[in-house]
Amino acid sequence: MIKNIIFDFGDIFINLDKQVVFKALQDNGIQEFLPKYHRINEDFEVGKISPQEFVERLQPDFPHLSPQAITDVWNSMLLDFPEYRLNFIESMFKENRYRLFLLSNTNALHIPHVIKIMGTESFERFKNSFEQFYLSHEIQLRKPNHEIFQFVLEQNKLNPQDTLFIDDTKENTDAANELGIKTWNLIVGKEDVVNLNDRL
Repeated sequence: MIKNIIFDFGDIFINLDKQVVFKALQDNGIQEFLPKYHRINEDFEVGKISPQEFVERLQPDFPHLSPQAITDVWNSMLLDFPEYRLNFIESMFKENRYRLFLLSNTNALHIPHVIKIMGTESFERFKNSFEQFYLSHEIQLRKPNHEIFQFVLEQNKLNPQDTLFIDDTKENTDAANELGIKTWNLIVGKEDVVNLNDRL
């Protein structure tokens, strides 16, 4: 029986365009997402480097772009946050049938931009719908590493068998599944988190 639900953020609540960064790379003559970009992104997502350092590491590959332009490209993957999803999570919180948690791989550039997209009041409404609001760059752990799931389970005394984790990235749901957590690998464009009750 599910008692606890852990939600991802991107493409679960806020819509993303993950291809926009790849397009920006191609526009600058870079045809693939090189391993070094993965390392830079992972360091940024666990708070090892600051936003300024992140942009500085990318700058040599984007000589025609200003630091602000690089930041704008990086943030442009963040689209809209539909009001109906905010209403959905608020109603779940008010029903108080489950313990609700957010667990997101994100960074110190994206969150201020999310607040700008949503507005401070709506962002606070969203954040207040969760018992804990875990952001990778703040807790210095990221999915799909087992440590991040163990951290959430231990911090909140959660039984994996009573816990559902919802994420759009199969690598992440597979990792949670390996720890005994029930999962929903949500297919973006075909499924929506507001239909969660169909799975509970």
